[in-house]
Amino acid sequence: MYNGVLNIYKEKGYTSHDVVARLRGILHQKKIGHTGTLDPDAAGVLPVCLGQATRLADMLTDKTKTYEAVLLLGRETDTQDVSGQILTEAPVTVSPEEVRAAAESFEGAYEQVPPMYSALKVGGKKLYQLARQGRVVERQARPVTIYRLTVEEICLPRVRMTVCCSKGTYIRTLCHDIGQKLGCGGCMEELLRTQVERFLLADSLTLDQVEQLRDRGELESRIVSVEEMFAAYPPLRTLPECDGLARNGNPAAPEQVQDAGAMEDGVCFRMYDSGGTFWGVYQYQDEKRRLKPWKMFPDSAVRSREKGE
Repeated sequence: MYNGVLNIYKEKGYTSHDVVARLRGILHQKKIGHTGTLDPDAAGVLPVCLGQATRLADMLTDKTKTYEAVLLLGRETDTQDVSGQILTEAPVTVSPEEVRAAAESFEGAYEQVPPMYSALKVGGKKLYQLARQGRVVERQARPVTIYRLTVEEICLPRVRMTVCCSKGTYIRTLCHDIGQKLGCGGCMEELLRTQVERFLLADSLTLDQVEQLRDRGELESRIVSVEEMFAAYPPLRTLPECDGLARNGNPAAPEQVQDAGAMEDGVCFRMYDSGGTFWGVYQYQDEKRRLKPWKMFPDSAVRSREKGE
């Protein structure tokens, strides 16, 4: 079984579920999960978790993402992108300066109303299912953050921009909101996701490339191991007589690990036994003065020797 995270380039026309289904066939394993949907008409980075790494899916879903998008001004659709039915059309009489100012005004935190054509649930039903029935329901605005919005090119009615944003941000809705602010309406014409956390567009693999690497026996080198996913967390080793704590996923006191030093509440650590075998991630709780297991990876297939630490 493959364990780790694979940086997939999702091509246009595929749903995120399509990618997982095809990977299951290519890799001959069922335990595979994606890290958040990417619209079928969008392309770009889609980290996919394999085997034991499926426990990491929620971590990657929460990460900052970067997109390249094309906003088409003068048109609103029911899906907020060009694939939907046109609701309104208006002439685009705004200047490039007004477009740039309106777009850049969305930098920072703002309340975004999710689109009807989305996988969010209201009353136990997905919004897109209700939308296909012709129903429109009230949606609560959700706080999102646009960390950076750069207008790369303006060739009216099109605007090309790069957006770095928080989880839960709909770029389609951002395009719609910019159009609303300009008074002419707008929708998303193109979307390319270029980064999710450490995963970059330049390093992503198409499904065909994954299949080719599998056939050549070279795929393992492109899979980011579970341990490597936590490389930003400092390492800790248990004392030899306390190795059973890590192996069994039990809490540990600071005096039961080597070179613990000063610890701060909420800080996470990679936990190894005294021999350098990785077992999982622990989080320090100052109130109880203990290291509590946060995510454990007991499967021997994902254990690896600590490197250079």
